[in-house]
Amino acid sequence: MGRERELAALDAVAADVLSGRSRVVQLEGPAGVGKSVLLSTWWERNEQFRVLRARCHPLEREFAFGAVRQLFKPLLAAASEADRARLLDGTAAETLRALDDDAATEPLPEAANVTASTLRELDALVSRLSRRQPLLLAVDALQWIDQPSLRWLVHFVGRSDSHPVLIAVTTRSAEVKRLDPLFAELVRPANCHTIVVEPLDVAGVAQLVRTLWEVAEPDEAFCAACHAATGGHPLFVRALLHQAQRSGVQPTTQFRDRIPTVLLSTLAGEIAHRLCQASGEVVRLARALAFLGDRKPPELLAAYCGTGRAVVLSAAEDLRSLGLLRAGGDLRFTHPVVRDTVLGMLPPEELGAGHARAAQVSCLSGRPDEEVAAHLLAAGPVHGSWVLPVLRRAATQALRRGAPETAVTCLRAALNQPLDGAERARVLLELGTAASHYDAALAISCVTGALEELTDETARSDALGVLAYSLLMSRGSRTDLSSVDRKIAALCDRRAADSGAADRELALRMGALRSWMEFERPSVGRPAPAPVPDPDDDLADRTAGERQLLAIRAFRALRAALPAPYIAGLIERASVNLPAFSHDLFPLHYFVAQTLLYLDELDTADRLNRHLTREISGKGMELLVSSLMLYQAGLALRRGNVTEALATAQTAADQASSTGRLPYALTLDTIRIDALLAQGRIEDAERIAAVHSVAGQAEVAWERPRFLMSLAALRIAQGELRAGLSLLRECGHHCEAAGTVSPAMAPWRSRSVGAHLALGETASARALAEQELDLARRCRIPRALGVALRVSGVATSGARGLDLLAEAVQVLGPTPARLELARALGDFGAALMHRDDKRGARRALRRGLDVAVACGATVLAARLEERLHLAGGRVGRAGAAGTGVLTAGEERVCTLAAQGYSNKQIAELLVVTLRTVETHLTGAYRKLRIAGRPYLAAAMAAADTSRGGSGATES
Repeated sequence: MGRERELAALDAVAADVLSGRSRVVQLEGPAGVGKSVLLSTWWERNEQFRVLRARCHPLEREFAFGAVRQLFKPLLAAASEADRARLLDGTAAETLRALDDDAATEPLPEAANVTASTLRELDALVSRLSRRQPLLLAVDALQWIDQPSLRWLVHFVGRSDSHPVLIAVTTRSAEVKRLDPLFAELVRPANCHTIVVEPLDVAGVAQLVRTLWEVAEPDEAFCAACHAATGGHPLFVRALLHQAQRSGVQPTTQFRDRIPTVLLSTLAGEIAHRLCQASGEVVRLARALAFLGDRKPPELLAAYCGTGRAVVLSAAEDLRSLGLLRAGGDLRFTHPVVRDTVLGMLPPEELGAGHARAAQVSCLSGRPDEEVAAHLLAAGPVHGSWVLPVLRRAATQALRRGAPETAVTCLRAALNQPLDGAERARVLLELGTAASHYDAALAISCVTGALEELTDETARSDALGVLAYSLLMSRGSRTDLSSVDRKIAALCDRRAADSGAADRELALRMGALRSWMEFERPSVGRPAPAPVPDPDDDLADRTAGERQLLAIRAFRALRAALPAPYIAGLIERASVNLPAFSHDLFPLHYFVAQTLLYLDELDTADRLNRHLTREISGKGMELLVSSLMLYQAGLALRRGNVTEALATAQTAADQASSTGRLPYALTLDTIRIDALLAQGRIEDAERIAAVHSVAGQAEVAWERPRFLMSLAALRIAQGELRAGLSLLRECGHHCEAAGTVSPAMAPWRSRSVGAHLALGETASARALAEQELDLARRCRIPRALGVALRVSGVATSGARGLDLLAEAVQVLGPTPARLELARALGDFGAALMHRDDKRGARRALRRGLDVAVACGATVLAARLEERLHLAGGRVGRAGAAGTGVLTAGEERVCTLAAQGYSNKQIAELLVVTLRTVETHLTGAYRKLRIAGRPYLAAAMAAADTSRGGSGATES
């Protein structure tokens, strides 16, 4: 009543959904203002939607996928076997795991390997349901939703805008909202239409008066007095009107002075007054409902009250007669305010005792572990032999469902139990493992503590794996790696002393960790590495340790500039049927990914990155997700896709700003600086570089030399040639000290050549170019060889220099190194100009210009355009609008967009961010000279037809 404005707004959103779009709507207002009633009233009169509803509860914040289970479990339980099979469509495993109250039977590592698909399978379930009938997912009290359910809602909204699904949520504005990125993302204006539910006006109050007293026209003065006394708050209005009616008041002018002011405090007082008049059984039932929550079975309530089922049902009828319990079979309060009032009547010590009793009764009644754990967390310290197993099982279950934050909360509570040293160490290890998903600093602290007390060697090796991974993911200055190395060495020595010979698999695994540390912090002094099998050992690829050693050999060979075919063979053996990520496999995936990147096997690296991104989706592994996004930006830059690299890196930087969690921030800024310099944005690059100090570094991570190369490029672009050369020499010193000589990883020599030539130091330039060319011919990686050939050609005069440049173009042509090819073509064209071969120069420069434009490298494109003009060619504007000038990323996005896929669907299919899709489309529209998506298919078809045309012509 009196909600015409809000109902009309809901109708408008629903019309958008019924046209085939997914939408989110938020009803926001104070407690009791009628948000839930408004939503249920609206959907009851709108029969076009199938309604699935969840009501969140403060105690259920720690229930992994608690809201998801409320939404879908009743639906699947009521479906026939055949219909259920059609809905799940072969994806039952993870969907059922998320909906299973008792999913704690499988060992965690095996279960974790398959949990990653949970979010995608829930998306698929909603998609199938929405194809049958438009779907309304109603979530009451969103401020109390559990994190995994919230993560899924954001996941669905971010990737599925073409299904008729309306997500309607209510939020209590007086509550402190969850200050996390997921909550903000779901309700941000770009995703969500917010309807602020205001108190009723006088006309709305008059409608309630008319209904309650069954009068045609209640007195206006009486209604105005009721409105003034309650502020139009529906809950207060109803309480006031019911109280007035029971007192014999009539809706006329003569009774208006008998209307008292009603606020939440007076309403709470009225509820308390009613309970004080009730029997002891009624009061005990009210408290049981307040602690245990709505819709609990009478048997559980009876156990809490210490009475029988019949007594509980009788007391429930009395509560209904008092207006505090809803009608029907479910035992639940008429409004959350009733629960708040019941709990507010108790002193603090009784609140803790009430939750402790609820935990014990729930445990004895066989309730789910996470439900028992929620009471334990609310109760404060509770002791008993049953408490620790419950908390650990609840943590395991939460981690399996993709809720590491919930697992950490449970395990922190477990540490408050009386534990001996061994038990405390095991709990600390479990806590560190859960924390490593999203908080590296906490994980390092916990696992370090566990290592002080763990005696079991297998557990210690597990702990060292988690610790090493967490160190990788930590931000800023990392824990002293020498201490970790000493722990690894001690573990291997003790195992050797106990068994008489080092355990081979343990030695392989510990050797892998030490190799990672050697690469991660090459300047840290450490004893000789732990012994690992001799390189001539007959290594298979069956065990995790063997795979790790193969990957390490490949990476070491890469750094040492050994031939690429040998390295490729090792990495293929290490990565065949690569298992899912887990801590005990670290750093296998790390070395495989890095080796593929520098081998220039970018398609394989991209597939690995997408596979890992999908694999960890839904596990809450935020740190690893950020690292994979960073890796994606690096892949784009290696392909020469400057625009895509910058967009992806910027998304990662924005994410780090909002969460404070991004490992390898220096690598991120290295990518951003390189991309910005390619676009000529020197001031922007300087602002990023200024954040990082290159002086006073106590230890040098592998990131630092790469950053020094990018900083040197910035200084050279600013005209500071000597400063740039100094930085490049420092980079070379660090690389050689670490044993990294491959120009594929450290091309500092080739980057120095141009500055030496500009300073007139031809001999120095040639010496460095020759050194890099020798190393490049050794390593046989086409990108490295092509770059070395190019700089050697630039530094060498005459026919020899021209031959080197021609060879560089030939070598780089088939590679994914498009930006390096454009540079080689530019230098080759310039050399042909010096030979007065203008026709050949125009051909090379024209091709280089097309590639540079496609890469988004505006500085290089401008330089090549100028050279082309000097060579007698001209740039034709008509030819610039073909798909040949689109980057590979732009073309992939445009192809899908032209086929009708939405931006969110494209992001899901390509495993990129929505911002990346939008950036690609914006760039493509500009290059194709079209106004937007409606013209894309025709423009792509026309461009493909005329692709043979050139963007530059001879004069």
